[in-house]
Amino acid sequence: MRRYALGDIHGHPDALRRAHALIAADMARTGEPAPVVHLGDLTDRGPASREVMDYLIAGPKQGGPWIVLRGNHDFMFRLFLDDPTARDPGLNPAYTWLHDRLGGRETLASYGVDVSDHRSVAEVWAEARARVPLSHRVFLDNLPLLHRSEQAVFVHAGLRPGVPLIAQEPTDLMWIRDGWLDDPRDHGLLVVHGHTALDAPHHHGNRVNLDGGAGYGRPLVPAVVEGRDVWLLTPEGRVPLRPPEG
Repeated sequence: MRRYALGDIHGHPDALRRAHALIAADMARTGEPAPVVHLGDLTDRGPASREVMDYLIAGPKQGGPWIVLRGNHDFMFRLFLDDPTARDPGLNPAYTWLHDRLGGRETLASYGVDVSDHRSVAEVWAEARARVPLSHRVFLDNLPLLHRSEQAVFVHAGLRPGVPLIAQEPTDLMWIRDGWLDDPRDHGLLVVHGHTALDAPHHHGNRVNLDGGAGYGRPLVPAVVEGRDVWLLTPEGRVPLRPPEG
């Protein structure tokens, strides 16, 4: 029943290690391992996406299994490596993955790619193909889009309300905001997601958003989910995360 979860990492390995230390401490207190679900957006914006990838690929040395979901930024990174002209259908047509707002350049720089403005996209792509290890591409290829337990479903962005879980579109699972964030209906399962950065994790009743803005320098706060009950993990222990009253 128990799952640990943490939101968008965005190239911050130190924050990731701190979050895993809090999870390990909680596991030690309970005396039992449990799966750890990473909600996607491993890469972009932060300074060390490659280090994050290396850490997650290496996997856990103890405790329960790690489940790593695919976020929209991870998909854009992987898509660029195959075809720099291909467009993610969820991305605003005004942008490309290399736009300053998205953080793709920071990801490539973490692999040692020269992303200077004077270089063409073709030059950047050719160097990226040479520098990003095949093992990283294979890892990204195999990331699932969701994970579920008996009473919760874990996904990067959210669900299309009213659509069965098995029929959800990948673009919605990685990108959805409109029609989702303002939908108050119960979805049958508690939905634990990231993608939409907040000042801190928040429980909305039918869903829990764990993207506390680590991509913008705010803390990466892990949570533990037991059934539909949620606690944030802090150095002092568990803190209940509940919907606002009223």
